[in-house]
Amino acid sequence: MKHYIETCPSPKGAITLFKLVNASGASVTLSTLGAGITSIIVPDAQGRMADVVLGYADAAHYLYDGPCMGKTPGRYANRIAKGHLVVDGKLHQLAINNGPNALHGGPEGFQNQIWDAELEDDNRVVFTLVSPDGDEHYPGQLTARVAYTWTDDNVLKIELGAVTDAPTVVNLTNHTYFNLAGEDSGTVLDHELTLNAECYLPTDESLIPTGEMAPVAGTPMDFTESKPLGRDIRQDFDALRYGKGYDNCWVLDAEGKQKLCTAAILLHRGSGRTLEVITDQPAVQVYTGNWLDGCPESKSGKAYHDYDGVAIECQGMPDAPNKPNFPSQSLRPDEEYNRVIFFDFGTL
Repeated sequence: MKHYIETCPSPKGAITLFKLVNASGASVTLSTLGAGITSIIVPDAQGRMADVVLGYADAAHYLYDGPCMGKTPGRYANRIAKGHLVVDGKLHQLAINNGPNALHGGPEGFQNQIWDAELEDDNRVVFTLVSPDGDEHYPGQLTARVAYTWTDDNVLKIELGAVTDAPTVVNLTNHTYFNLAGEDSGTVLDHELTLNAECYLPTDESLIPTGEMAPVAGTPMDFTESKPLGRDIRQDFDALRYGKGYDNCWVLDAEGKQKLCTAAILLHRGSGRTLEVITDQPAVQVYTGNWLDGCPESKSGKAYHDYDGVAIECQGMPDAPNKPNFPSQSLRPDEEYNRVIFFDFGTL
């Protein structure tokens, strides 16, 4: 394994990029801005290398981008209804930054911070961020940790951790957009997806869950058998109309018992590339890049368009602090938050 380090300027200070290259030449590039992934280069079925994650031409363009490209959103990924957060009976009003709701920890969320980083080995980088008490109106000082390990088998392991000095909530994930044909290849609606989920979370028009865990059977939300992302995406179905495509959460573990399982399998028959997503998170949000138009220039010098990438975000359930029947995302000083995600790349 080899590694390379590069530093780039940004309005928030220097961004450091870590490129980890395994024995086959496949690589991952990680950024201190948002503890993010900016590149994953893996072979297709013929051994040809391509970058299979969306990203920008300029490292600084990841700052305050709408898509949250490749980064670690927080302190609470996804949405909290009306920004209302009650912890131990006290209401904390979070910033409203997505319609009537709070999204991804607010406008100054973890995805827009430069994290501390340490290269622990040629194949492992650990990012840390201290979020002070009151940061974006969340209670308690939270110390977050994201560790990436890249293997010779083209598996990227992501370890998400946090501790706090006062009761709070936390929900961390990775927000990479995948296109297994190559990041400059256009639509992902021809990619086939399988989800290990028999229920999804219906939402209101602002994409806040109603609290129901509804069966996917007989609906466009059914990915229990592999199907193209585009097959049902235009159907007249509330979940698809509200988000202009898939921007929904599927239930992996209704009780949140941290059982490791395959959450998703994504494949692209043209290239023969596959991606298996394994996690112990209770849910997975699938977002088909429905609003990518107008984001910064891509790393290939082109403009990205809607549906050019798909995010598969293993996480706690959106609005869980306001939904007692959802697995809890609370964290107390005597506890540790620990979750894991594996991105396992292969070929047909």
